[in-house]
Amino acid sequence: MALSSTTAGFIGRDMAVDLGTANTLVYVRGKGVVLDEPSVVAMNTTTGEVLAVGHEAKRMIGRTPDNITAIRPLKDGVIADFEATEQMLRFFIQQVHRRRYMAKPRMVICVPSGITAVEQRAVKEAGYQAGARRVYIVEEPMAAAIGAGLPVHEATGNMIVDVGGGTTEVAVISLGGIVTSMSVRTAGDDIDQSIIAWMKKEYSLMLGERTAEEMKLTLGSAFPLPSEPEAEIRGRDMVSGLPRTVVVSSAELRQAIEEPIHNIIDAVRTTLDQTPPELAGDIMDRGIVLTGGGALLRGLDERLRHETGMPVHVAEDPLSSVAFGAGKCVEEFEALQQVLVSDVRRF
Repeated sequence: MALSSTTAGFIGRDMAVDLGTANTLVYVRGKGVVLDEPSVVAMNTTTGEVLAVGHEAKRMIGRTPDNITAIRPLKDGVIADFEATEQMLRFFIQQVHRRRYMAKPRMVICVPSGITAVEQRAVKEAGYQAGARRVYIVEEPMAAAIGAGLPVHEATGNMIVDVGGGTTEVAVISLGGIVTSMSVRTAGDDIDQSIIAWMKKEYSLMLGERTAEEMKLTLGSAFPLPSEPEAEIRGRDMVSGLPRTVVVSSAELRQAIEEPIHNIIDAVRTTLDQTPPELAGDIMDRGIVLTGGGALLRGLDERLRHETGMPVHVAEDPLSSVAFGAGKCVEEFEALQQVLVSDVRRF
């Protein structure tokens, strides 16, 4: 009898998926975050077969022959390529539920708060197609706030700024619900794009997405640093067409990414502007919590503090706070049911 109860625990083990533009994290009930991979799928265009998913596929970006494409199926936080998203989800579920063909988990998927009903339906459908028994939706800022350990159910204002790959979510949460929120499609990817555009303009150098991302991680900053490091950047010269190396400092790079950073700060200001005065007072006391991969950009917390005059804290593990929050919804399903958006599937 003991055996059957353990197998029952394994079949359809509930999971939470943070389906992000840059990375997808999977949280399994009772196990924690078991998978954290880039949201990239490499496909053979002639046969339509999936060659690689995640880290392996990310290594192929910008390096593939004609018949292979490495695509990012999510753009701006929403599904841009439905088939590829479904394949990716299915692959990740199989990674987690190895050798268990009967696995039909309940699934909580995170979506941006500014998502339309059609986009939301696409996310749910991808979850069902990938083999879920029930799909629940949770809004990303809510999951991020729960994951960052904020008291979301209390009658106090909590402000969360989640800077991801495709979207920046800013929300004020109180009594288990979102009071005001704003979702802007300016985030990590736009910072990469502005680095590419700036290098093209200033140095006539063409960069790939991966190089731009590496520059952001090593040199990027949103506020002047005590020491401004420099680095050698390799790319293709647009005039001669040959590879070339240039030296770029972090002060120059800060200039390059000023526009997307400004848009993110604008979103925070607009949300504060729409916040009821009582809650604005609470936020002044408690401060703003910064999470998501963008929270790792050096000086972003300083810059926000400087621009808003409010205390800013970076969440403990900014990259996985959305996954932890969604995971908490799975662990305490009954208690946190109210934050989930659910509907009965219509066949």
